Amino acid sequence: MNFKDLKIIFEDDDLLVVDKPAGVLTIQDRFNPQIPNLSGMLKKLHPEIIPVHRLDKFTSGVNVFAKNAESHKILSVAFQSREVEKYYYAITDGVPSPESGRIDVPLAESTVTRGKMLAHPRGKESITDYKIVKNFKSYSLLYIRIYTGRTHQIRVHMQYLGNPLIVDPLYGNREAFFLSEIKQKKFNLSKFEEEKPLITRQPLHAEKIILIHPVNKEKLEFVSPLPKDILAVINQMEKWIKL
Repeated sequence: MNFKDLKIIFEDDDLLVVDKPAGVLTIQDRFNPQIPNLSGMLKKLHPEIIPVHRLDKFTSGVNVFAKNAESHKILSVAFQSREVEKYYYAITDGVPSPESGRIDVPLAESTVTRGKMLAHPRGKESITDYKIVKNFKSYSLLYIRIYTGRTHQIRVHMQYLGNPLIVDPLYGNREAFFLSEIKQKKFNLSKFEEEKPLITRQPLHAEKIILIHPVNKEKLEFVSPLPKDILAVINQMEKWIKL
């Protein structure tokens, strides 16, 4: 993607907040530094820019960068001390029970599969709150707040709960989600037509971040509306699943 295609949510002398599209890395890939990433793109315009936190490649939404080292230092402390509020939307398999709750389960990196996390007592403290926004019987739209920022935290915690994201090859059951799963017997294709997926990435969106500005100490709220691909799935579920 090009910088001109990137949506800027907020910018001043100390902060740059972007609406990260799905499929783009926040930082340089440690195994393949040639893959395009937001940090590399933004450094061309702001050489001193530093990411304050990162989103998974296929997670969309609010991504915060510091434009200087001092702001980065202050914001990093705020994130680590859980002073920053982080909210997400996710679409999962099944319906969590109870309808809202807290997952307080430590996460550790797998010793078998590189890059995979798992719920394990030897891991670091990880806390996720969730609540059901819409119940689609076989699926759920959840609103989630995370208090810690562990790698793949929401994806692993939802798997632990028994409700993985509807698309997640690493922690869930599918590499893509199709309309036929929603419509079931009402779905028809012509003989030579191949069904195209509704969504091919994890339906996880960083909807909102609330933080204190590192310099002027103003309380700021940054919001990213749900993107088209996640909205398309929700709209089809609302249309075809009778509650």
